Amino acid sequence: MNENYKHIVIVGGGFAGINLAQKLYNHPDFKITVVDQNNYNFFPPLLYQVATGFLETSSISFPYRKLFQGKKNVNFRLGGLVKIMASEKKIILTTSELSYDYLVLATGTESNFFGMENVKKNSLPMKTISDALELRNYLLLTAEKATVTTDPAERRKLGAIVVAGGGPTGVEISGMLAEMQKSIFAKDYPELGGTKAKVYLVDASPTLLSPMSEKSQNYTYEELVKLGVNIKLKTQVKDYVNDTVLLANGETIEAKTLIWAAGVTSKQFDGIPLESYGRGRRLLVDAFNKVKGMDFIYAIGDTCYQDTDKNFPQGHPQVAQVAIQQGKRLAKNFVLLARHKPLVPFAYTDKGSMAIISRNRAVADLPARLFFRGFIAWMMWLFIHLLSLINYRNRIKTLYNWTVAYFTKDQSLRMIVRPKEPQV
Repeated sequence: MNENYKHIVIVGGGFAGINLAQKLYNHPDFKITVVDQNNYNFFPPLLYQVATGFLETSSISFPYRKLFQGKKNVNFRLGGLVKIMASEKKIILTTSELSYDYLVLATGTESNFFGMENVKKNSLPMKTISDALELRNYLLLTAEKATVTTDPAERRKLGAIVVAGGGPTGVEISGMLAEMQKSIFAKDYPELGGTKAKVYLVDASPTLLSPMSEKSQNYTYEELVKLGVNIKLKTQVKDYVNDTVLLANGETIEAKTLIWAAGVTSKQFDGIPLESYGRGRRLLVDAFNKVKGMDFIYAIGDTCYQDTDKNFPQGHPQVAQVAIQQGKRLAKNFVLLARHKPLVPFAYTDKGSMAIISRNRAVADLPARLFFRGFIAWMMWLFIHLLSLINYRNRIKTLYNWTVAYFTKDQSLRMIVRPKEPQV
């Protein structure tokens, strides 16, 4: 390593952070430290399959230290970010301190409950592996309770599932749960005597999958209705009290389960002034992803707001492809910076959008207004997500689990496991 190397500290090992680190593997001009509060990288688009027992945790996650083996210039540090001391070029973690030459914030987003404390306290989000496992445990425990209750009203309440949010996550978990009602629950819980759980999908928008094409929106709506999902659009969850979901239009739904996929917000950092934040608490960055008003501090992925891209003057969508491309572009710009060459502004290349609905059903909007639906779109979704997993081990395990699930219409991963969480 060059004795005059620059130390780049990357906080967050998701799509943005990992792609930045990978592009600088073994580069002599840089020492890289990836900081994360988990010791593993995971693949968020498949969290709902962990939550519903169709994939193992290890299928979509991989330890950072294993990932960085053999990369001489890359280290990992476990810990959460507590404070940024910009004047000293140092950060305080829950576990230690780190000095940096360049700091890159790639912490993604967290669930936004829009100030509703009851919803925050009692609903089930799905942003992390821990969330997915907690949701899986909760769904299975709720089903077990339903098998022993003798009160029909209580059983209906235990069997009702409300999903808030009509984006890809909400659509995918709703479709999966509705499909499980038909193919799995009747076999697993014969005590219920064929009583089916009701799945509700609630969203404030007039359509599902609002960023996608009208064709995708209409097809998704029709297929979810066929699966038995009760869709309520143009309304939103207002509160969640005493196992009752209160909607803004005055309706109520009695349900023991509220899955929250209705919104996200970025994190705020001690040490970054309020004027550096934009809407959704996203950090304002320039064309090179440098945080406005800060020196040597950058932000990439969902945590940043960039309005310098002429094709996206209102900022980029908070999707994986933006994070991946920003991570790669920033890596190249760091190399240019080290060589005292002009930097290249970030420009996002939109590669399209996809969403899976259920078995053999999906939608895909690709560039040049190409639209696919049904089995073809479903195969495309599987292929793209398989390739997007971080290494061959994850791809093989996931392909195996998908193959078993496809031919059996079932999976054997519905275990209730509640490990105690260590304090780090």
